[in-house]
Amino acid sequence: MGAPETIPATGRVVVVGASLAGLRCAEAVRKTGFGGEVVVVGSEPHMPYNRPPLSKDRLGEPVSPEWLRPNRAAVGISWRLGETVVASDLNARTLRLASGEVVRWSGLVAATGLRPRRLDLPGPATGRHVVRSLDDANALRSASASARSLVIVGAGFIGCELAALAASSRILTHVVAPEAVPIERPLGMLIGSQVRRRLESLGVHFHLGTVPVEYRGDDQVRAVLLADSTELVADITVEAVGCTPNTEWLSGNGLDLSDGVLCDSNMRVEGRPDVVACGDVARFPNLLFDAAPRRVEHWMTAVDTARRAGLVLAGHLCGTGGPEDTFAPVPSFWSHQDSIRIQSFGSPGLGADDVRVLEGDLDGEVAVGYHRDGELVGVVLLGLAGRYMHYRREIENIGARSA
Repeated sequence: MGAPETIPATGRVVVVGASLAGLRCAEAVRKTGFGGEVVVVGSEPHMPYNRPPLSKDRLGEPVSPEWLRPNRAAVGISWRLGETVVASDLNARTLRLASGEVVRWSGLVAATGLRPRRLDLPGPATGRHVVRSLDDANALRSASASARSLVIVGAGFIGCELAALAASSRILTHVVAPEAVPIERPLGMLIGSQVRRRLESLGVHFHLGTVPVEYRGDDQVRAVLLADSTELVADITVEAVGCTPNTEWLSGNGLDLSDGVLCDSNMRVEGRPDVVACGDVARFPNLLFDAAPRRVEHWMTAVDTARRAGLVLAGHLCGTGGPEDTFAPVPSFWSHQDSIRIQSFGSPGLGADDVRVLEGDLDGEVAVGYHRDGELVGVVLLGLAGRYMHYRREIENIGARSA
């Protein structure tokens, strides 16, 4: 039998979150032939933009939204920017905006992403920055124009990328974190040690195995006191200590919101055919690896989950049933830290019990493999750009090897 005929549906799809994931999901809904309204509601005043350059591009000049804007092909999408959804009733299929307006929907997309965690420490609030949004990045760039010293709390990807930018701009840069090496949690000791060595060669000073306990200064932060009694002078500080999923607007609907929005392997929110989630806020099982639901905060995963969620939701609304193949996207990300180029495929942090060099030299360009129970589950490249497709195919073939 052939594929069922697409029946353009009426009604309204509302995408909550004018993120890249929200944009790609709205496009996917529209491209399937859905004939109703597609409305995107976003708290920021900006159209969707790419976030990775916010911590990768050099400090100094303000970032323009036009520089970060992704290509957009779909038409027929309505935008309600600078508006925040504060509550929802999934059974009644309604949303309530901060203005008090109630918006009805036939299909709902959760694409609200994350917000930065903030440290609860004594001391002044002025001079403490985060980098998640375009406005965050521009505030930091403005403050860094006259800064001579910077303290970054957190040694993950954002913290290390910003440290490389600041050090290359001749700003005295300190990184404070409780881990033994930078990016230890996602990539482990082997790669983390190399990242530390290479960033230190740029002039970055690491203070690891300790945490800040107080911000010092009168009108704004002038120094950071650490648990080991070290005091670091700081013209500006950045808190890069992770993010929290924006799920409060979904509270009261009986959903599992313990770590983002729990979905099935087709991005449906706990099996509801009329509600899907995508991007950083979605927790779903990637059947390329196993059935455990996880959130994945990578740019490519946001795009992959958004397109899948849009197809699944539109299939339900149009009566076509949606895609039938197994959704098993390959997680991938990249990090640029001055001359350090990191690319990763798969899930290096997925309980790897054997981490070893696959080719190259740790002092130069290298490929490191992450194995779990004898199976390659992730690869990280430092340099070796020419081996990108080779190792990506290795990860893509996980399902075929285990079948």
